[in-house]
Amino acid sequence: MSAPLVFITGASSGIGQALAARFARAGWRLALVARRADEVRAWTQAAGLDEGRAVVYGADVRDVAAITGAGRACIERQGLPDTVIANAGISVGMDTALVEDLDVLRATYETNNIGLAATFQPFVAPMAARGSGRLVGIASVAGIRGLPGHGAYCSSKAAVISYCESLRGELRPSGVRVVTICPGYVDTPLTRGNRYSMPFLIPADAFADRAYDVIRAGRSYAVVPWQMAVIAKLMRALPDALFDRLLAGRPRKQRRSS
Repeated sequence: MSAPLVFITGASSGIGQALAARFARAGWRLALVARRADEVRAWTQAAGLDEGRAVVYGADVRDVAAITGAGRACIERQGLPDTVIANAGISVGMDTALVEDLDVLRATYETNNIGLAATFQPFVAPMAARGSGRLVGIASVAGIRGLPGHGAYCSSKAAVISYCESLRGELRPSGVRVVTICPGYVDTPLTRGNRYSMPFLIPADAFADRAYDVIRAGRSYAVVPWQMAVIAKLMRALPDALFDRLLAGRPRKQRRSS
């Protein structure tokens, strides 16, 4: 119980699992949340992590009662985490001309935004009372400018950036730090179906190493890798007309049924 504790959602694969492995290597205890809880348990067993080191909670972040319940169960069973990482997210292309794709928009917001806030909710007051803690929101470089066919994901990640900034201001007097991390392109199951070029693509474990350093330092905002931080600044500065011309003809994000 003396080792620090990290609570991570979306821990069954990709960035979430890579972050779990990185924190485990650093000696942290793990509270891991996923819809596919059995897969995460199999992973912890294969990694040699017993229940003293890692506890798995089954919950879908779209289910507010389930994810807030997982947070409260973590506090009761393992104690109040030092760090909470709201990582669970989905990325699906959409076409606003198709009425059925409005369900894609709804599901994306429920997962990437409501799910993120619900992940943090059980921990905000206890962390503030303790006077310490880190709440980490995994956003995306895609949240900086809108990309064709990517309206649901880009807008949801833009909302993550703004939400975490708001929460950071609210919690600043309490000693609780809010960290926003914007990944560039990371090699995960989420990105392998992309039909467009992905500059500066990095492995998930390389991302986890850099994100771990950002979280431990308590930085308010970071883009990983650094090359994408440069691109992000350029994207922000581009006039709309030039930005639109640069994206002309770029393949759209793939829809689930296409």
